[in-house]
Amino acid sequence: MRNVLIGSFFLSLAGSIWGGMFIAVRLSIFVIPPIPLVWMRYGTALLALVVMMMMTHSSWYIAPKDRKLLFLSALLGQTLSIVTQETGTMLTSAQTGSIITAATPAFMVVFGCWLLQERLTLGRVFSVVLATVGVLLIVFDPDNIQVNAWGGLFLFIAAVTWALMSVLLKFLSRYSVITVTFYSVLIAFLLLSPYALHWLFTAADISAMAAPAVWGSVLYLGFISTTAGFSLWNKGLMYMDASIGGLFMFFQPVVGTLLGWLLLGEPVTVYFWAGFLLIAVGVVLAMRGGNTTAEEKIARNRENLQGSHK
Repeated sequence: MRNVLIGSFFLSLAGSIWGGMFIAVRLSIFVIPPIPLVWMRYGTALLALVVMMMMTHSSWYIAPKDRKLLFLSALLGQTLSIVTQETGTMLTSAQTGSIITAATPAFMVVFGCWLLQERLTLGRVFSVVLATVGVLLIVFDPDNIQVNAWGGLFLFIAAVTWALMSVLLKFLSRYSVITVTFYSVLIAFLLLSPYALHWLFTAADISAMAAPAVWGSVLYLGFISTTAGFSLWNKGLMYMDASIGGLFMFFQPVVGTLLGWLLLGEPVTVYFWAGFLLIAVGVVLAMRGGNTTAEEKIARNRENLQGSHK
């Protein structure tokens, strides 16, 4: 139970931070396109992560056998998932993005059972369904929803790749969270650099980028959403099954809706509170089912450490 509470704390903070990300993206996405925006947030985050690595004396070493897995998780999550999410949101709407990416926890349940041998219980499936219905109540507005085939496809790819990345990270739990986050962000930054630099020198509107709302959004996305958000998410997943941890992704639309109400004057209806209640019930039901592989993960980490010393 202690592992579940610790993991819940970290994952709740990460989900809440990413809820504010939607506001930052909306303030900057029409000045800085998705790929350069992700590149800039990662460049900003790298500065903070290097300082954190030095202050915490984190090891820079990644064993050769784990480097391919680290590269794959960074390619799927920090690169492909984030870029397709922001592209899909730009082509459709933040509302549609919230609806489609709400499928992420369901995919985490599937990948968790497939790759980590986590138990697929009826309670966990029901908790995902319940929380998903809650998200739909929060974000669904039949008068404002926008449907775009390409946007929907990009958002679907974002949901699947983020879920797979979250599960793959469990195989890297022997390393410091800061170390894994640093290398993941660095890999994504380097992969996006050719296109982003080309855009910066040929198409960027420097005067528009100098607006406080734009550069302030980039700083939030880099220092808070990326550095703090990714670190908290990676840390929380170390304490919790993927099938449970994925439910905390639902904090994004909840916090995003509340911030839209507080900062942008967007209305909050009774459907929001009904949806929030369903999400909360879904999370509680999932945690009551137990963190079935917590002890197995500890044993696996010990075996890996013992194997590395042989």
